[in-house]
Amino acid sequence: MMKLYWSPRSRSFSSLWLMEETGQPYERVLTDISTGAQKKPEYLAINPMAKVPALKDGDATLAEAAAICAYVAERYPQAKLAPPLGDPSRAKYLYWLFFAPGCIEPAMVQVATKIEMNPVAAGWGDAQRVFDVLDAALAKGPWLLGETFSAADIVIGSGLNFAVRMFKMVPGAAVVRSLYRSLRGAAGVPARRRHRGGMNITPADVPVAAAARC
Repeated sequence: MMKLYWSPRSRSFSSLWLMEETGQPYERVLTDISTGAQKKPEYLAINPMAKVPALKDGDATLAEAAAICAYVAERYPQAKLAPPLGDPSRAKYLYWLFFAPGCIEPAMVQVATKIEMNPVAAGWGDAQRVFDVLDAALAKGPWLLGETFSAADIVIGSGLNFAVRMFKMVPGAAVVRSLYRSLRGAAGVPARRRHRGGMNITPADVPVAAAARC
């Protein structure tokens, strides 16, 4: 059984959401970053970056939320969270899957800190372009791959949820809130409370829970 190392109020929720979508049993291992649990030797052996989330699947271990989502989607193809090899939509799936950590997160930091960056030197270009590109994709809907829900929607949706929480008081973040609402609205129904293993996943934690699409 897979073990997902997580902490409240962190990027762990993309992985939690993804695991719920698979419908497969898994073990949650609380790694509370508020207490420094991520710096213990046993956890550093799994993720030497001392960050959450992390995943252990037998002898395999990995970290980085997008990588975890990609790995789990491949491990459980019956959940249909990733286009199969050879499917033309797989190209866009991979693009959006890594758009969140590669473009959205640094763009949010740029907005929050008001750091001026040379768009040629910055890997994400500039923040406004990032949001415009995402806005255009969400406008086509209902999902990033059109009619197909995938792990990319989970990674992007979780990232926007995190942005709304972190930057809700930051001037200029209205575009992020707007995009977040667009993705939530695409589900058509509100996320329901999930309870499993003593932890609640609520709409505040996960924009669109698995049960919302049943």
